[in-house]
Amino acid sequence: MRILVAGVGNVLKGDDGFGVRAAEALKADPRLPPHVTVLETGIGGMHLVQELMQGYEAVLIFDAFDRGGAPGDLFVLEPQLPKLEDLGAAERRDYFAETHYAVPLRALTFARELGALPPIVRVIGCQPADTDAFGSTMDPAVTAAIGSAVDLALDIIARLATERGTA
Repeated sequence: MRILVAGVGNVLKGDDGFGVRAAEALKADPRLPPHVTVLETGIGGMHLVQELMQGYEAVLIFDAFDRGGAPGDLFVLEPQLPKLEDLGAAERRDYFAETHYAVPLRALTFARELGALPPIVRVIGCQPADTDAFGSTMDPAVTAAIGSAVDLALDIIARLATERGTA
């Protein structure tokens, strides 16, 4: 089972760099199975879409976003992508107008529209303390959550492989 794990975010904006830092930690983890590709996309949504076009059965995304929890809280979500069939041509064009800085939701929606979105999509999110701060230093609670996020990703990968009979 081919699985892509992507780390998204801006490492120059404090806690927003969580996704990239978690992907770096996963990539260095000796427990990472060989059928898993880890990619640090930063804020380049098109890079994620282009990689998904290579064909994967699942994608996990590390990201930091506000869910109203305590800094460092982790959660796993199955994103709900917008339905675009109700939009007119101009509205669809505007939705995808800026693809270089596409947020993960738009990148995943674009991949779906191209037929490149895998059937399994999960986001491993971390509650930031502050995503608007400039600098590469993250809140200590967010930094501390990276190891747990890596463990969580490895658990999900193992579960997916077991469910598909590829463990």
